[in-house]
This record gives sequence, C-alpha cells and structure tokens, in this order.
Amino acid sequence: MINSNYTLYPLSSVQITDPYLLNAFEKEVRYLTSLDPERLLAGFYETAGIDKEGLKRYGGWENMLIGGHTLGHYLAACVHSFDSVNSTAVQKEKLLSSITHIVTGLKECQDALGTGFIFGAVIMDKNNIELQFDLVEQGKTDIIKESWVPWYTLHKIFEGLLAVVKSDTISDTVKKTSLTVLSNLADWSYKRTSGWDEKTHRQVLDIEYGGMNDVLFDTYSLTQNPNHLAAAWSFVDRKLYDKMISAKPGDNVLNNIHANTTIPKFVGALQGYFVTSDEYLLTSGKAFWKLVTELHTYIIGGNSEWEHFGLDRVLNAERTNCNCETCNVYNMLKLTMLLFKATEDKKYLDWYENAYINQILSSQNPETGMTTYFQSMATGYFKTYGDPVDKFWCCTGTGMENFSKLQESFFIKYKDDIIINQYFSAILYGKDYRLEVNSSIPEKDTVEIKVIGKSGSNLLLRIPDWVCGEVKIEITDNNTTSLLTFSNDDFAKIPGPLCNGTVIKVTLPMNVTAYNLPDDTNVYGFKYGPVVLSAALGSDNMETTMTGVAVTIPKDKIIPVKFVSSGTEDIKINSGTVEEFMKNINLHMVRNNSESLSFSLKDTDSNLTYVTHYKQYKQRYGLYFRFS
Repeated sequence: MINSNYTLYPLSSVQITDPYLLNAFEKEVRYLTSLDPERLLAGFYETAGIDKEGLKRYGGWENMLIGGHTLGHYLAACVHSFDSVNSTAVQKEKLLSSITHIVTGLKECQDALGTGFIFGAVIMDKNNIELQFDLVEQGKTDIIKESWVPWYTLHKIFEGLLAVVKSDTISDTVKKTSLTVLSNLADWSYKRTSGWDEKTHRQVLDIEYGGMNDVLFDTYSLTQNPNHLAAAWSFVDRKLYDKMISAKPGDNVLNNIHANTTIPKFVGALQGYFVTSDEYLLTSGKAFWKLVTELHTYIIGGNSEWEHFGLDRVLNAERTNCNCETCNVYNMLKLTMLLFKATEDKKYLDWYENAYINQILSSQNPETGMTTYFQSMATGYFKTYGDPVDKFWCCTGTGMENFSKLQESFFIKYKDDIIINQYFSAILYGKDYRLEVNSSIPEKDTVEIKVIGKSGSNLLLRIPDWVCGEVKIEITDNNTTSLLTFSNDDFAKIPGPLCNGTVIKVTLPMNVTAYNLPDDTNVYGFKYGPVVLSAALGSDNMETTMTGVAVTIPKDKIIPVKFVSSGTEDIKINSGTVEEFMKNINLHMVRNNSESLSFSLKDTDSNLTYVTHYKQYKQRYGLYFRFS
C-alpha cells in the first residue's frame, strides 16, 4: 500500500466564495434536489422484481440499455454537495434524504435478488436479468438491441456507493449500509469475473467498462477481501498498458481508440498502484498521460473528435462540432491528480488547472446549470447543453459530479504544510484557523490571503506555469512588512507559524500567450494567464441538430464577415511574419479596459474581440484562427 504525502482537503473544510463558482454550485444543487430519487431507482426495482405500481423511470438514456448509470453519478454528486460547506441547511436536508433513499432502495433491491447484483437498465429478458453481461462476453454489442456497456454502468453505481462510504459528514448508519451493498456487489463481480476463460476475458476488456479496476481496487482498500482484489485485476488491460509504455510519437497507438473507454482504465491503473505498490501500473499511467496531453490535447485541455482519439499530433484536421467530450476531461482530471500524488511532479497540477478552468468550468450553462457533451474546436460553432430530465447523457452524469465538488483541488495538504493550489476566492477551515483567499485572478494579477487564528503549518503557494515574471509576496505580520520574490520555484514557501491577522499579498504577473497546432503551425489560440480566450462571433442562426443517441450539437458553422472579412477562419496580419506577430502578441492583443477581461485583436484584417472562453455560453465562438 502506497501512502501519498499529498491529500486533498475534504469538501467540508473548503468554502467557495468566488461569485462565478458560487452560482455554478448553486445551479447544480438546485438541479440535484429537483430530481426524484425514486424514479432513478425505478429500473433497479424492475431488475429486482419489486413491484412499484405507477412508478416510471426517467426518459432519454435512462430508458435504454444504459439506464441506471445516472443514479451512480447522482448519488456521488449528492454526497459531494452534502459534504460541501456551501450547502445550506435546507439543501443538506434534501440531499441527505435523497442519499438515504437511494442507499436504502439499493439494499432492498439487492436483498430481493440475494446474489449481490443490482442493475437499473431496461431488462430485455426477466428470466435472465444479467443478459447484457452474457451478451458482452459473446461480443454482441448492439446498444439498442443487445448490450450497452453494462460494466460501465455498474462502475457508476460502485462510484456512488464509494462516495457515501468515504464521506466525512454522512452518518455511520448510512455509510454502513452503503458498504454492505458495495461489498456484496464486489462479491458478485468476483463470481462473474472468476468464471472467464482467456477468450471471454479478452472479449470483455475490449468493450467499454468504465473504471471497474478503479472501483474494485478502491473497494478492496476498504474491505481487504482478496476476492475483491482478484476482481480488480480482472479489469487490468495489460495488452493496452504495454502498448502505451512502448509507444513513441508517430506510432499512433491511440488512433481510432474510444477516449472515454480508455482513460478510466488508467485511472484504475493508478488506483491499483496505490493499493498494490505495483510500479508497472504507475509506469503505464504516466506513459498514457504523456501521449494524451502532448499529442492529442487542445488548448482548453480537452481531447478527441466524436469521442475518439485520432492520429498523433493531428489536431487541426480534426476540429469539428464534436470535439472534447466532457467525460474525457472529468476522467483525465482524476488521472492527473493521482499522478501528482504518486510522483509529486508539479506539472500535473499545472495541467489540471488548465483543464479544470477551460473545459470543466466551460461546460456549464450558468443560467440553467445544464452541461455540455461536446465542445466544438472548429471556429464558428457554439456550445450546446443537456436537458434536465429528457436526455441523461453520460456527460450529464459527470457534469453533476464536476459542479458538486468545484473546490476539491483548491487546497492540498502536504505532510503538515498547506498548499494553495488554485487561485480562486475560497476559505480553508482548519482546526484552530482559517485561511481566507481573495483572488482577483485573472482580471487582475493579485491574490490576498488572510490568516484568522493560528496554524503551525508552512504555507506553500503553487507558482503556475503561466506566470510571466517574478512572483512577489508581501507579508504583513504584527505591523511588520516583508517582501519575498520567487521566479523558477515550483512552490513559494512562507514559513510558519501562520499567526492571526497576517495578510499575504501575492502578485502573479500575466500576459497573453499564443499556442499553435502541430499539423498547421499557423493556426493559433490564445490564453491570458490561466484562462483561454475565445473570439465572440455573434448569435446568428443558433440552430442545433442531433448526433449519436440524441446528443445535441450545433448545426452550422458561421463566421460573419463583420468579424472576419473573409467569412472564414483565415486572418491576414498587416505586416511582418506570423512568427514575429505571435512572438509579440501582447502588442497586438490589446486589453479594452482594466476591469473586464476583453481584448481586441489589432493589426489584422479582422474585427475580433476576445473574452474569457469559459464564460462564453450564448453565442458562437472562435478558439482557433489561421494567420497568414
């Protein structure tokens, strides 16, 4: 068993005070408390043969062969929201009621069957409620008529139950019931997996199963039942791991691979590393992460086109209206944080910040709380969002979780020290102290930290990779002011003890930076400090269409000539080379005022205004343009 030096502070210790995030969390809790847990349980009752007269399951994906996946996400999100210091007493009461209702309902279903099995998808044959699992083993995977990733669905149920067991605020009674259901379900998983021959095993591993290795390793860490460990190893895909470890750029080992089938397998590898100390699992996770982030990732931190990876370093050619599935980054963030805990390499925290801000925060409509499935990388499209009760996409479920634990990575405990990792306004509550962080990033370059009470800890401030000069820290303690500067450090260290009334002012200088794409080096996107910028392209003809199974996407790509004279993604600069222009981008991307983050692109044939991308949700946008 590996114990990391780094742990995340619980949600019950961190309060969000950033206005944008406060709204995002409030919209999520409102959505969670609007759903009926009994309707989410409807399919589980049906599987268990429990008659609930008149009870109807929800529609969309919940009324298909993937039904039941939402319950796991919903349960986890309710737990996160209940744990959160930001939830009100009334919200906590509603959330706890839903949590208790679901855990009790799952226990009732499990007891009725007596095998440990629980499942919520539409049942094709009441005489064989495990039929989907049988058909997967036979390679029959028509998602409408045969099987739609049943192990993936089961993984979500495991995750929800694990969230309950790990909560630091839910009662021991509810946690004990959840652990019983969890352990019984792991027993069933062992019985199923232990019967596989080699051919069947390979067949199952080639079909999406979420992170079954992840949750079974995690379950084993709680139960210490060797059968649960054996079941976890059954979902370790050594053939895939070996390919990642030996891959070199140009080998294209990820080409045409379904991204969200693959990423959770490596989350499971890292979970297995912490449980078993097996270095092979860590090596495979590091190799996969490097391939994805260096060869397949867009400026916002997202990846894939229509759910699949493409050729190495081919990104511009795959910019469409179906890029950057939200589930992918949800899982990449899990993998990235586990890699940081395992390696203590700060690069993982820097990457995490970029993807968290620029894809995750970007995935929610701040008015409705609904979340995206895809985010277009082709210029001239717009974001589209799910529906409260008629869709229930996979990304609806991960969206529930994303916005119920927004403060999860803000503070990290390192041995006895405190790391401020993300520069959002928030409060960390310790035993005898609190740290109040008031951040003006990215509108301004300063962060103020106030110490209330006393802590014996050192304070470590992550120096982000986007900082463009010396980090200056002014410490005022007992009317004495001292000044510290840092440049090439990973973390700025402020020695403890931290005394009551201490005020720490941090300056993190920012600039506009330009990033091009490997398969067309004249195609550029821009960031200002930690935030990706996108051009606002108006709201003409915001018509949507469908792809896949009822997934809403923007229909037409429109770049009005009033923004770019060519009506395309092509922009001409007035003089000099593209390379010179981008090297001096801060002369050409001019901020419109000091209060809002709005830039005008000068010295070109365009009339573009760039704004914070994650706040764009009502109009078409352009992340990338081709310059000549």
